[in-house]
Amino acid sequence: MQVVRKFGSVQFDPIAVAGRNHDLVLHARVAAYEPAWCDALYDRREIFEATNKALSFVPASEFPWFRHVMGRKGPRFHGAALAENAAVAARVLERIRAEGSLSSLDFARETGPTKDWFGMPENAVRAVLEAYTVTGVIGLARRHGNLRYYDLLERLLPAEVLAQEVPEREQLRHKLLSRYRAHGLLGAGGAGGTFARIAGPPQRNELRMELLELGALVPVDIEGVRGKRLVLAEEVALLQAPPEPPPSVAFIAPFDSLLWDTALLSSLFAFDYVWEGFFPPAKRRWGYYVLAIVFGDRFVGRIEPRIDRDRACVEVLNLWWEDGFAPGRDGGFVEAMRDALRAYLRFASADRLEWAPHLTAEKRLFPVRV
Repeated sequence: MQVVRKFGSVQFDPIAVAGRNHDLVLHARVAAYEPAWCDALYDRREIFEATNKALSFVPASEFPWFRHVMGRKGPRFHGAALAENAAVAARVLERIRAEGSLSSLDFARETGPTKDWFGMPENAVRAVLEAYTVTGVIGLARRHGNLRYYDLLERLLPAEVLAQEVPEREQLRHKLLSRYRAHGLLGAGGAGGTFARIAGPPQRNELRMELLELGALVPVDIEGVRGKRLVLAEEVALLQAPPEPPPSVAFIAPFDSLLWDTALLSSLFAFDYVWEGFFPPAKRRWGYYVLAIVFGDRFVGRIEPRIDRDRACVEVLNLWWEDGFAPGRDGGFVEAMRDALRAYLRFASADRLEWAPHLTAEKRLFPVRV
């Protein structure tokens, strides 16, 4: 919970070939982390799912600041989905009230005028479930794999949290601040979709100026980086007196907030990172789901692990080291990497590593047993 509160939110992603994104984010920062810990927070309603850049886990106590939800296509789209499918919406809500948490599979598929991303008729049940979530009528009660179960908000969150009203502009400022909180050194323009689903650029600029005027954000210059960067006021001291980096290795997931601003990674750390999951295999320079390797305060390489849950093992498909980095000659790295691999095996509930045939040198360098 300390990590979730400090970051403001942790992005959820269902891809689990190397572990789910939120679990990998927490594993990189919390000693001996187990995925069941986050699941327990979810079951106890200490965190909930909200759209914040992407689908994310947010402290449940912050629900009042996340009432204004853009959803996939904005409030207007989701409002229209409820109006266009009014009969379906009424039936869905009636059943949830009477029966408790339900998923889209608990309803017969129905079609209506609402279209999906490709202009094809969308399952009206799915559309109204999402629209009710965006408009704050229902929320996500639990997940079974990637299947979502929905229930009335009053059955999911404490009455005192639901009763708290926060002005919409304050909600938008809170969301913008959460993006700066999660990354640490964002500029005014963000990067990619960093500021998506808050507001349009003109309003975002106004919100940013308000945060600067309130003293919540402070502009700073970073040597070797173009343009001003904005940091949380309470974290300026970390720049003035930076702590010693821990002599440990961490594996960083593709949707970790540390990797949001790839231009900053390049200029500050000389590290080139692109998630290649959407690339055709022939065009991938690295691989499908590759984790960055951090050692102390440096990005030193990449690793492509796969968790084989049926065989209780982790397959290391590939490893790449940054130019000029020699793992066997960098003091402390070999033991730190072994510790990281042992921790990853425990995280994956696996009892052994299997190395790709071409990684014989790495297999000798990092012998690991749980």
